[in-house]
Amino acid sequence: MNATTTSSGLARATAGVGAVLQGVSRVGVAFSGGVDSSLLLALAVRAVGPTRVVAVLGVSPSLAEDERRTAHDVAQVIGAPLVEVVTHEGDNPAYRANGPDRCFHCKDELFTRISDEVVALHGLTAIAYGENADDARRPDRPGARAATDHAVLRPLADLGLTKNEVRQLARELGLPNADKPAAPCLASRIPHFSEVDPTKLAQIESAEQAMRGLGLGDLRVRHHGEVARLELTADDLARAVQPELRDRIVGAVRAAGFTFVALDLVGIQSGAFTLPLVQVTHG
Repeated sequence: MNATTTSSGLARATAGVGAVLQGVSRVGVAFSGGVDSSLLLALAVRAVGPTRVVAVLGVSPSLAEDERRTAHDVAQVIGAPLVEVVTHEGDNPAYRANGPDRCFHCKDELFTRISDEVVALHGLTAIAYGENADDARRPDRPGARAATDHAVLRPLADLGLTKNEVRQLARELGLPNADKPAAPCLASRIPHFSEVDPTKLAQIESAEQAMRGLGLGDLRVRHHGEVARLELTADDLARAVQPELRDRIVGAVRAAGFTFVALDLVGIQSGAFTLPLVQVTHG
């Protein structure tokens, strides 16, 4: 894609978001600091101006502190104010039960809290979130149902923007997280029907933070009781079995509270827990 084509795509995306937000005096963007919600936030600011846009970050034990800091940094680069709302999905037995619909309960809590605590305080007349066109076609995204229930806008999906196009536009805008790997919440590391609790989430966060400190990139620490199953990129898989780094990984993961450390030879797997449990229904 050449610069002219990209610039044209950016103009169309900005105009498209502006059209979706037509008549909205002030919009709250459910914001995680990931590339999808960051692009939506940036396009909204371009389309309607920073005084009419607020980034809303949900904070709970399932949000890693690194991700929280990153969200604040990205919102500052974009030039949008960010407010935090504390969510309490962990109080919901259906969320803790960790079925394939866990994300529905999480998003339902987030959108409910925004409606109850943020909308009136910040004069919001609409809420939007960063679902892209690829996500809209996936069967393992029950959070989309919560968005529908709460009449939350999804401008990127409405414009048909795929993940690759989202990243291309984010690069054109110079967003610092344009190539940031996907960072699902910490609860996604726990197998379905194994209860989500703060202790497990803290173990996962501690282990992942320590491994990133060892120079490993995109990764997941899957929580299987006493066993931590590590998912790494192909390059990091090869590095991780070298004796010196292997010993440091084992020490770091055990320090987080695990007894056994297993390396998954398949590597990073998006939706591995959920996809086998849901039925594909497109259209």
